[in-house]
Amino acid sequence: MEDKVLKEESLSKAIDKAVKHYSSLFVLPTFKKILMFLASLCIIGGTISTILLFPSIDGLVNGLTLGSSIFILNIIADYMLSKTFLRKDPIYNFRRLLGLSLFSWVFWFLLIFIGATIAVLFKDVTAWARFCLLGFSAVMILRLIVFNSTTFISNWRILCSSLVQPFSCIIPFLFLWSLKHSLTPGLWLFLPYSIIISLASSFIFTYTINNVAKRAVGVSSLSLFKAFLLNWIANLNAPFEKFLDKLGKEKDVEISILKFASSASKTKAVIVIPSIHPGPFKNVGSSLLSSMLKNNLEEKLDCVACVPHGLLGHEADLTSQRENEKVIKEVIAASRFKVSETKASPFVKVKHGAATACCQIFGKSALLSLSLAPQTTEDLPKELGLYLLEEARKIGLNHCAIINAHNSTDGEMNLADVLDDLKKAGVKSLIAAYSSKKSPFKIGASSILPKEFTLRDGMGPGGITSFVIEVNGQKAAYIVIDGNNMVSGLRERIISAVKSIGVDECEVFTTDTHAVNAVVMDRRGYHPVGEVMDNEKLIGYVKETVSSALSKLEKVKVSCVNITVPKVKVIGAEKLEKLCLLTDEALKKAKKISLPLFGVTGLLLILFLAFA
Repeated sequence: MEDKVLKEESLSKAIDKAVKHYSSLFVLPTFKKILMFLASLCIIGGTISTILLFPSIDGLVNGLTLGSSIFILNIIADYMLSKTFLRKDPIYNFRRLLGLSLFSWVFWFLLIFIGATIAVLFKDVTAWARFCLLGFSAVMILRLIVFNSTTFISNWRILCSSLVQPFSCIIPFLFLWSLKHSLTPGLWLFLPYSIIISLASSFIFTYTINNVAKRAVGVSSLSLFKAFLLNWIANLNAPFEKFLDKLGKEKDVEISILKFASSASKTKAVIVIPSIHPGPFKNVGSSLLSSMLKNNLEEKLDCVACVPHGLLGHEADLTSQRENEKVIKEVIAASRFKVSETKASPFVKVKHGAATACCQIFGKSALLSLSLAPQTTEDLPKELGLYLLEEARKIGLNHCAIINAHNSTDGEMNLADVLDDLKKAGVKSLIAAYSSKKSPFKIGASSILPKEFTLRDGMGPGGITSFVIEVNGQKAAYIVIDGNNMVSGLRERIISAVKSIGVDECEVFTTDTHAVNAVVMDRRGYHPVGEVMDNEKLIGYVKETVSSALSKLEKVKVSCVNITVPKVKVIGAEKLEKLCLLTDEALKKAKKISLPLFGVTGLLLILFLAFA
């Protein structure tokens, strides 16, 4: 198990590296702000660069005309691109094209000002033209790389989209230079020459970056990046899942189903604990599986269902929606079994070191949960679950459904330091619950989806589900919140609030849904439950569901089954770790080749301009 812990920590570090790069993504300003910034940059930049060379009223008029012309032509060029070559592209709408142009002009005007300054110092107007043409080439290279890296359109459309804006905007400069100074044939020849150099430079750069991923996982780096952007910007999951399907491997996954039914055989509540991780992010893979399973079970069985987190990590992420449907279909079919057990143990809570284990026995099956709260409780290895299952069988149990409460985040978790505590707490709770007197029991269940809490707040579509189980007078509440962990201390506040309304014992769980991931520009890319939510409102909703569950207490029977869904495609630890490290490797390669590649490119352009 120690080797597995080391692998888990290695994978966790790789994921952390990928998450850090996510926080460097940015959101463009509004359309009006981009338009305002672009107008200011073009008009002010064009005016100042012209006045530096021609400090007169005529120079001011020419400068204002130049700035206004390039702004208007830029608007027309980007609008035409959005309606023609990029019309069907889900990323590049008019606003994002203007954003790219704004970014391009920052580089272009920097070189224009350098050229204007040199022209003034050395009294050579052609220096202004030469540096402007150098900026023209830089913008072409930038746009070629950006479009190659971010869109799936054809190569000829990429070429046209890259050239239209710079060629449109160079026209006013060429016109002004022709009025003030006759341009040499060499400067005119620079235009086609710069296209060839720009194409070669951008191709070498993108080809080199693409090879990073091809060597690691067999697909190109930029294709993966494009697929991620399509999901992040346009909410399209199919392109990214297509890559995950290629990289994934088939695996048999186990699922524990605990079903409670009334004496009339009416299903009242279902707890499903799949050996599937609800990730990797947003609506990709199995990120929404917990709420999808809950909703489907409730619809098909007319009951209240919850899907807490099992003992596993991102290596068990499903690759696509097709795999989700396969799992859901199998779970629904398997959930129609008859229940037979009539007795349960009281709810037992045991603390050992940093770990807390909660256990309740139903017939010959145990429902066991593990937590490190108020310390960070993150993903726990499957091997820990196998160890506890073996210990459960040693004392005479047939099944042991194990939940990772995943209910506190406060910094990093060092699994090696707490693994022994988790083992001992789990075993002690199993023995204590098994030794307790078994009695007939009741269950009540309720669920709510708070309207004011969204994915951006950290609340998944599964909302809040509460089960209350009463055994021999003891009422124990199981509270499952569809979120990715919760802020440290909130669990304890919820438990205290629930106990104040007549509950004796309580544990709080999150589903670890990654549907909330990659929807906010936070350092983590998501908000844990309670970080930005109104905590008092959240606790109020929890109390509401618990009160409702208390009012619905009914004598029931229970049974637990374990099913195996064969040949489900998961990402796998090895491929996932490589994917997470790709961003780092690609950035390192980009930094390594940028200086020599663009240095040589710049030198070739400057040499041509120097003798033009």
